Amino acid sequence: MSLSIYQLKTRFQALLRPSVMLLYKWGITANQITLFAALGSIGLGALLFFNAHHPLMFLLLPIWMVLRMGLNAVDGMLAREFGQASYLGAYLNELADVVSDAALYLPFAMLPGVHFELLLAIIFMSVLSEYAGVLGPMIGATRRYDGPMGKSDRAFVFGCLGLAYALGLLSANILNLVLLITLCLLFVTLINRIRKGIQDANTSL
Repeated sequence: MSLSIYQLKTRFQALLRPSVMLLYKWGITANQITLFAALGSIGLGALLFFNAHHPLMFLLLPIWMVLRMGLNAVDGMLAREFGQASYLGAYLNELADVVSDAALYLPFAMLPGVHFELLLAIIFMSVLSEYAGVLGPMIGATRRYDGPMGKSDRAFVFGCLGLAYALGLLSANILNLVLLITLCLLFVTLINRIRKGIQDANTSL
């Protein structure tokens, strides 16, 4: 079984449920939350990209990563538990995630000594692994969220990298090593999602 922060989702949702009920009473929709999270990610990514020479700016990254994880859980709960699920919401949810990830990872390309090709490979593999997860229902399986480097895990990794850079604890060599390890784990994630998706589809026959 591959470990992933995603496995903590149920407990995280339980903590958020009172806030979700309040948002529903205020008339906030799942799609609005999804768009807010995406626009916030793109905005922060642009801010960090053009201000990478100010390390303390990267303190915003771990804060936003936690908030974004909360928003992602909230939009799903609004959709499922309050009858707001829609075809448009499904598209927004998946597309917004991969765009947001790319926007939040790219600022690290501006740091001295970072191998830009590693970041590009991570962005590509992130999109590919999420696409593999989405393909699950197409073959009769569930949407796959298998790790070890799912969306929540990547948020944790890049949030920690942002914090370390802001505090002056991150050298280019360490950053490149972490990026390389992340890339390798993304490859494992892709294989896991394909393999377990096929297993899931076969057991449902």
